[in-house]
Amino acid sequence: MPYDRTVRLDADFDTAVTAVRNALADQGFGILTEIDVRATLEAKLGHGMEDYLILGACNPPLAHQALEADRSIGLLLPCNVVVRRDGDTTLVQALDPGTMVTLTGLDTLKPVADEATARLDAALSALAAT
Repeated sequence: MPYDRTVRLDADFDTAVTAVRNALADQGFGILTEIDVRATLEAKLGHGMEDYLILGACNPPLAHQALEADRSIGLLLPCNVVVRRDGDTTLVQALDPGTMVTLTGLDTLKPVADEATARLDAALSALAAT
């Protein structure tokens, strides 16, 4: 079962990161966390790798609805969005919000997952169109 929603951009990493932040903001997502995996692995392990950033995106109304349905859903929040270099392109990958319903089995999360999916898909589509 696929668990990601992915677009490939013909953009350099920094340009893609800025575009991702803007596209997510346009869909009501703020960035709660940011993990520079490349820098962390370099600093902690001396391991070099391609640019790889994990953004923890949150749409507060959707997060609130999800938490009201299931307090444990925080284990799956925020929505992780990965921006990473892949050869000459940059991949943008978002965790499919439908995994919340699949993993929990709670139908009460379906409207939240559907709305989050629509918003993430809109952000990814906007990126692909640039």
